Amino acid sequence: MGTMEPNVGSLDRTVRIAIGIVLGIVGAAVFAGPLSSLGTIVGAIALVAGAVMLGTGLTRQCMLYRPLGIDTCER
Repeated sequence: MGTMEPNVGSLDRTVRIAIGIVLGIVGAAVFAGPLSSLGTIVGAIALVAGAVMLGTGLTRQCMLYRPLGIDTCER
């Protein structure tokens, strides 16, 4: 099986990593207590969304971009 070409460019990658970190912190804060008033569902959504954003930023591959034909890489 061949490797998939990256489809997430530099700016896109930076934004995804930053948003992923922020969402991860928010999600952790919900479960740790400081933002517990937001509720566990919001915390879980923040953690999952943060992990997805961080993962797509680090791997430079977005599975949603593929079927939509989006490629933000500078070529």
